[in-house]
Amino acid sequence: MSFGRVVTAMVTPFDDQLQVNWDQVEPLINYLIEEQHSDSLVICGTTGESPTLSEDEKLRLIELSVRVSDGRCKIIAGTGSNDTNHTIAFSRKVEKIGVDALLLVAPYYNRPSQEGLYQHFKAIAEAVNTPVVLYNVPGRTGVNLDADTTIRLSQIPNIVATKDCSNTDQMTRILTHAAPNFLVYSGDDSNTLPSLAIGCEGIISVASHVIGKEMQTMIKYYLEGNIQQAAELHRKLHPVFTGIFCAPSPAPIKHALALKGIETGGVRLPLVRVSEQEGQFIQSLFV
Repeated sequence: MSFGRVVTAMVTPFDDQLQVNWDQVEPLINYLIEEQHSDSLVICGTTGESPTLSEDEKLRLIELSVRVSDGRCKIIAGTGSNDTNHTIAFSRKVEKIGVDALLLVAPYYNRPSQEGLYQHFKAIAEAVNTPVVLYNVPGRTGVNLDADTTIRLSQIPNIVATKDCSNTDQMTRILTHAAPNFLVYSGDDSNTLPSLAIGCEGIISVASHVIGKEMQTMIKYYLEGNIQQAAELHRKLHPVFTGIFCAPSPAPIKHALALKGIETGGVRLPLVRVSEQEGQFIQSLFV
């Protein structure tokens, strides 16, 4: 199964007291689908500030997202943690909501071995019926889910894809040796076009909050063989791809959304809003 070419890892809107702004969830989802052309949404991923959301908030957000999207895009719910048993229990609760897939981040901080990673993901996948998307982001977790382990996991029937933020060498090895129909998504916005060139399905993106439509156009150019136009658009978008990470995410992308009139509030501690200087820099990306 494909989740499309551009998957947006959605921010969680907060109000002035940094409580979830439930009234803004529906407008945000509609904006991402209708104006930014997101094919799928990741709800309660890292960009959604999952580490600081309560389980009740997550369940309500996921349920609301499924209801609001109403089949217009696929919903992938972030349920992973560094505790296998907790992840299984939470994933089973989320599964009952009727999401299209679960996004499982590699266990952070406790830094398991490759065999530990394999057994972790295998145990979760076997405990649910919902499709599973692996999430390898070494810069945040402190551990790399390497190519050979990903290839082993791809043999498990309901592990259908990976979001990989490592490098094109690792992604190339996965694409070469993984099970048939196993999908690889880049998790690095600036790597969207290069990753397509090696056979990736698409991008799980932060930048698509504000340039999703343009990213879809770039991908369309590439798939139609208009390589020069795709490359030119990649170069044009590249400052945004990198600039929205000028401070810990998702503070910059929330600021960029505000500049477009989409209010999603601040970020919960230990994250903080962008500084005045960072805000001016982000604004300059869209002038």
